Amino acid sequence: MTNIKVAPDTEISLHFSLSIIDGDEVDSTFGGKPATFTFGDGSLLPSVESKLLGLTAGAKETFTLAPEDGFGQRNPANIQRFPRSQFGADMTLEKGLVISFADAARAELPGVVSEVGDDYVMVDFNHPLAGRDLAFKVEILNVSTQADAT
Repeated sequence: MTNIKVAPDTEISLHFSLSIIDGDEVDSTFGGKPATFTFGDGSLLPSVESKLLGLTAGAKETFTLAPEDGFGQRNPANIQRFPRSQFGADMTLEKGLVISFADAARAELPGVVSEVGDDYVMVDFNHPLAGRDLAFKVEILNVSTQADAT
């Protein structure tokens, strides 16, 4: 085990779990293959990376992330009303259904049906974890510098 600290451009191997505070676990590598990434490569939210700075192999921490540090606050403007006629007549629309849309750049944009009326469908494009307080549990397994990796 080394004493190299997590810093920009270090390679980090870790186990993590992400949970909703007082709720369900959303994702976890505990019990499976650890995640490995280079600090600053965009694999983790910047707010999570900042909490890892200075940790060394063997560290075990749990951080609380406010919505601003996680997936942001829910934005009412991200809930859109569509005419029911825009969806196939044979399509079964129900609350919670995830539908894939294309944005202006033709990239995939998932939306969740939040309400279905006789002539309209409300679709929520907010991230499912937006507005939620989250717990991020981490166990640092290894930290190496780029020079160590070669």
